[in-house]
Amino acid sequence: MDAIIFTKDQFSDLMSKLDTIQNQISFKSDPKKETYLDNLEFLTLLKISKRTAQTWRDEGKISFSQVGSKIYYKLSDVEKLMQEHYNKAFKGR
Repeated sequence: MDAIIFTKDQFSDLMSKLDTIQNQISFKSDPKKETYLDNLEFLTLLKISKRTAQTWRDEGKISFSQVGSKIYYKLSDVEKLMQEHYNKAFKGR
């Protein structure tokens, strides 16, 4: 077994790098913050009309939050909507 000797500066540098790595790991493991889309962003993203968005809200196809007259959608709910209506390619004939 070999012994490795560090100078004080080398040890401090090594500890600093380990702290940086630990902070990066901790940051990446934090739960993802939810992203919200306002109504215009939602309409633009899905290329739908205001009326279609209203129909989807009325039918319960998409969840939403309303603050005053502004409507917001969770990006995860939009992704869920798209995944629920995903159709795999039909088998070729």
